Amino acid sequence: MNTAEFWVLVSFVIFVALVWKKAGAAIASALDGRAEKIRAELDEAERLHKDAQALLNGYQRRQADALKEAEAVLAHAREEAARLRAQAGTDLESSLKRREAQAMDRIAQAEAAAVAEVRNLTVDVAIGASRRILAGGVQAVQADRLIEQSIAELPKHLH
Repeated sequence: MNTAEFWVLVSFVIFVALVWKKAGAAIASALDGRAEKIRAELDEAERLHKDAQALLNGYQRRQADALKEAEAVLAHAREEAARLRAQAGTDLESSLKRREAQAMDRIAQAEAAAVAEVRNLTVDVAIGASRRILAGGVQAVQADRLIEQSIAELPKHLH
């Protein structure tokens, strides 16, 4: 080979080596940068995944707590409804007893008024009979007998 060709070949090899070294370093640097960027994105994705999982767990706990609270509220409402139902039954029973007592009082008052009216009527009848006897001139023995007979018949007329 010729010396000029040899030096061209050496120059070419040196040129390629320098270019390769510079280009390799640039390519390696670009690949390393890309790998670092991908690693950072993976780390960020993992961090976001953990955050999302933590939020999901938090929401699931809140949902479970809300469900427990809703069940507790529902149980309390059922207990309150049962208590109110029992209270309403007791109130109704006492109201019915009160009304029954009022009705019995009214009946007793009406009965007392009827008895008083019958007694007054009986007294009026006895007074009227006495007037007729006295006005008619009945003898005292016959008048006493009539009065005793009227008194004996009073219980029949009262009931």
